[in-house]
This record gives sequence, C-alpha cells and structure tokens, in this order.
Amino acid sequence: MADQKLTDIVREKYGQAARQVTTGKAACCGSAPSASGLSCDPITSNLYSLSETASLPEQAVLASLGCGNPTALAQLEPGEVVLDLGSGGGIDVLLSARRVGPTGKAYGLDMTDEMLALARDNQRKAGVTNVEFLKGRIEAIPLPDNSVDVIVSNCVINLSADKDEVLREAFRVLKPGGRLAVSDVVVAGEVPAPIRESILLWVGCVAGALSEEEYRSKLAAAGFAGVTVEPTRVYSVADAREFLASAGIDVDAIAPQVEGKIRSAFIRASKPIEVRTGCCG
Repeated sequence: MADQKLTDIVREKYGQAARQVTTGKAACCGSAPSASGLSCDPITSNLYSLSETASLPEQAVLASLGCGNPTALAQLEPGEVVLDLGSGGGIDVLLSARRVGPTGKAYGLDMTDEMLALARDNQRKAGVTNVEFLKGRIEAIPLPDNSVDVIVSNCVINLSADKDEVLREAFRVLKPGGRLAVSDVVVAGEVPAPIRESILLWVGCVAGALSEEEYRSKLAAAGFAGVTVEPTRVYSVADAREFLASAGIDVDAIAPQVEGKIRSAFIRASKPIEVRTGCCG
C-alpha cells in the first residue's frame, strides 16, 4: 500500500474513532462496540487499572486504542519531559503528566484533527496544565533535537508506512541517555502473507507489525542501544474468530499457522550518552 494512502486510511480510521467516542461509545479497532459501548475487544480492554483511570475524563478512557500501558512501565520521574507518539484521545499523555509532576511536561503528537480536539477537551476536563498536544506526523516530530527525556507510544508505530524514519526521528529528539518505552504489536515467527494481513487488520486497525527481530534491527540501525522486546499479551485465533470469519477466512484451517504468533510487546531502548574520546593531556 502506498505511503500516502496508508496515512489517509489511518487518519480516517482514527478520526472516526474520535467521533464515535463523542457519542459515548468506546473506540474500537476490529470488532464492533458492545451495546454498552465498552470492552470492544481483548486488545484494547483492561489495559489500565482503576486507580489510573479514576481521575481521568471518561472520553479519554473510551478513546484508548492501545495494546498496552507504556506509562506504567516507562518508570517516569518527576521533572522529565515525555513525548507520546500518536497520542489519540490523550490517556497516556495525561497519565504521563501526572507521573512527571508540575516540574515536568508531557507532549502528545497526533495527525488527526478529531483526536487532537478530543485530547485537548480531555486535558481541559482533567485540569492538567503541564501538557501540550501537537499536530504532526510521527515521521516528522515537530520538536528540537535533544529535547525529550522519554518517548512513549501505544500501538501506533506499527501503523506507520516508514518505521525507519519514525525511529530516526525518535532518536533525534531524545536527549543523550533518553529512553524509548513503547507498546506495540509484533509478530513472532512466520505467518502466511494473506493471513497475516487479515489478522493484523483486526489487531491494529490498519496494522503493519514488525517481527521482533525486525524491531530490534531497526532500533539498532537508528542508533539505539539496550534494546529489549518483552511480550505482554499473546493473541489467540479465538480472539479474532468473529472478525476473520466475516472476512471469509476458515478460522479452524489457519489456526495452526498463526496461533500465538501475534503479540503485544513492550519495547525498550535508550539513546547512548555521548562520550568524548580523545587523546591525552
């Protein structure tokens, strides 16, 4: 799929999700919302504890389309500057802002007007002041070099048509010693291409997930060190049965080829601290 076409599809999908949230229903990736509008699917449900969501606006929670909880695992410290790539309705930005405190700052970056409007409304309702939502693409981050302590992202990098550029940009804006801590969808092992496409459509709206090895390789190529990929959820074929069947796929026939191979993972990496080397003196 051409890069611009993919970008347009992702923008439309997430704009539609934001509009859905304003009607009181949860945003969904593959499956349709339940009658209550909650718990759309096993990917986006039960990612946050009640203690985390209790103080957040309802629409920030309903708009979550992530596959993990990177803010809980990123070990954010007071005073740090955090950037959320693909911030959506703002849930991870608002949680990050709480963790870094009034001396820190949390940026959210999103390309979808509807999501940005929703996020800014959620910020207003939450009364959080150390937050700024920016419009832009994650392949061209509108922040200076060496300006961010931590980058988080929640099931968004897989949506980019140019993941190498996303990771290069992330490396650029991180301060030396800064950390990348993202949740994303990864593929473990070989999955036949047509089946992979259908399952990843279910997992991430319009997903293009990397294998664990590809993720490590691309992070290293961008300059990152200390790369780890830790699976957090493993999806079964049963989770996607309804969606795949509606696409005309024989679920029982493909099960042995895909069972346990599509996963959410927590990916960590860091930007090395530059050490000057030179001669003696």
